[in-house]
Amino acid sequence: MVCFMTIKKFFHSLLSILFCLSLPAHSAVILQYHHVSETLPAVTSVSAKTFTEHLNYLKQHDFNVVPLNELLSALQQGQSLPDKTVAITFDDGYNNNYEQAAPILEKFAYPYTIFVNPKLIDEGKGYVMGWDKLRELAKKGALISNHSAQHDYLHRKLADETTQQWQARIKQDILSSQQRIKEEIGHDYKYLAYPYGEFNNQLQSLVKELGFIGIGQHSGAINKDSDFSRLPRFPASGFYSKLDTLVTKLNSRAFSIQELTYIDSVTSQNPPQISIKFNMGDFHKSQLACYVSGIGQAKLDWSAADTVTINSPKNLAQGRSRFNCTAPSIAHKNSYYWFSQPWVIVQ
Repeated sequence: MVCFMTIKKFFHSLLSILFCLSLPAHSAVILQYHHVSETLPAVTSVSAKTFTEHLNYLKQHDFNVVPLNELLSALQQGQSLPDKTVAITFDDGYNNNYEQAAPILEKFAYPYTIFVNPKLIDEGKGYVMGWDKLRELAKKGALISNHSAQHDYLHRKLADETTQQWQARIKQDILSSQQRIKEEIGHDYKYLAYPYGEFNNQLQSLVKELGFIGIGQHSGAINKDSDFSRLPRFPASGFYSKLDTLVTKLNSRAFSIQELTYIDSVTSQNPPQISIKFNMGDFHKSQLACYVSGIGQAKLDWSAADTVTINSPKNLAQGRSRFNCTAPSIAHKNSYYWFSQPWVIVQ
């Protein structure tokens, strides 16, 4: 009887693996960079040498590096993507993107996106590219998109500002920035990279209302089931530029999530908690592990076969923090599912 049950379990696992292998790939990864420089703050920088090593790895291991618009369009339409699909992005439009990053990317013939702050460009800030340089890169294939007018914390209300006034101000910020990009570059991709990677429920709702895709800075892969008002990207600068750890992220997959339940990403609830309802299949729930930045392993409570609530064992520090959850894929060797929940803890 025991032998029969073991064989039955083996064939069930085998069929699950074969089923997963037969599915078209829907996961993809977006990389996020800021500076390609050896003289600017290390926390947001990567050297030209290390950046070249990243691109060499992508080339040597047959990654499918595509423009961001092609990647997002395919996922939204539920189209299959080649395995190991990646998009490369830069935030802020610094001059070193033109001087250091662009020539390296051109050698590899890799497309990329630069998220810019139009008001800072119009004011002639010396540390960011002007419209002339951005036009030059756009003609060579770079995609130029929206990072808000001047890199403000978009979710924050001004003193004595009502919700309606905040909505009007942020709507004007996003749409006027989009218009300047369209006027100067001709691009009108409705992608908004949140400054500092911070967003809350109200900002997400406004972004959806305006027909934009919202993009954060929390880690994780994406798929057709992702929330397109809070897409993750893997930071690849500073501490995160180490190739050995970046390789794991490049080969990661997005969990198929039916429902996320939490109060808000910007919250005074401390410790915060989140509940995730998964479409189970290619991972064992016993192998799901979640970690709280700066604290350690999170507490997991499976209230159903497909639903887990995640709690921190301690209060989080004020400001930005994360829950990171991973689980090894059953069907794909050395590949992990990856989900990140960003938090901003306020008083």
